[in-house]
Amino acid sequence: MSQRILLTGGNGFLGRHLAAELRQRGHVVTITDKDHVDLRDVVRCDVREFRQLTAVIEHARPDIVYHLAAEFGRRNGEEFYEELWATNAIGTKHLLRLQERYRFRLIFTSSSEIYGDYGGVMAEDVPDRVPLRQLNEYAISKWVNELQILNSASRAGTQSVRVRLFNIYGPGEEYTPYRSALCVFLYHALHGLPLTVYRTHRRTSCYVADAIRTLTNIPDRFHDGEVYNIAGLAPHDMESVARRILLLTGASPSLLHIEPQEAHNTVHKQPDTRKAVRDLGHQETTSLEEGLHQTMIWQRDYYHVPVPSTAPVAANALKIP
Repeated sequence: MSQRILLTGGNGFLGRHLAAELRQRGHVVTITDKDHVDLRDVVRCDVREFRQLTAVIEHARPDIVYHLAAEFGRRNGEEFYEELWATNAIGTKHLLRLQERYRFRLIFTSSSEIYGDYGGVMAEDVPDRVPLRQLNEYAISKWVNELQILNSASRAGTQSVRVRLFNIYGPGEEYTPYRSALCVFLYHALHGLPLTVYRTHRRTSCYVADAIRTLTNIPDRFHDGEVYNIAGLAPHDMESVARRILLLTGASPSLLHIEPQEAHNTVHKQPDTRKAVRDLGHQETTSLEEGLHQTMIWQRDYYHVPVPSTAPVAANALKIP
């Protein structure tokens, strides 16, 4: 069934993929972003500004809002905490006030960072039964957002679904030093820059197309009050991934700098994805090896990086533990 859908922060990495898939499924999509862009389908709106956000909501009259607008990343949140808290906390509160008025349903993109120092399998109910210590400002802000949503549901009867994203990567993610690890690793390898990896860290990685397919299933499978982990299904250690990226790109192994452990970061992230598989049809259709290959191709084209004279290893030759 076609619905009117608004994406806040929709001109970012996830938003552009999500908007395309939602439109493909027949939904009417409005995108907001805080900057002027030369795209007719993007409406300028800073979620920190209640007047601007109100105008967009009154114009789009959405049935569902995907709330993607946020300051992203652990280091970014420490170095630019004023922007982080204004956007993530105040911006989300503005949206919740409007949700209470206009009664649209909300899909909120939270983060695996909210699990903080938890060392076990990260099931969605862990924060409800285990005291957690979030390890950085970004993680704290995302947990605050989840509490804001729960508070609004309790006080005003708003309907929301929360999704906790684990290391989504793929084509379309533009590089900054604050972006996801795989984006940074590939960019550094392609540009001959030093690449730092922490030997003890283990993660899962989810290719963007797989994550987007799951996210776009939510409007038709909306379970009010639920929270879902959206993640890759196969864990890997980050050192092995970094070494494979050097091999894939043809970069020098001397670029790799190995450190034992990063302070204020979770060592092992072990997501439980069974709820997303059951309720949302989440599945992994793109292997990490193929996903890295496709992302490398996109970065080479986007940043005009020539292919080296010695051919890089084929994607199917990579084996990542």
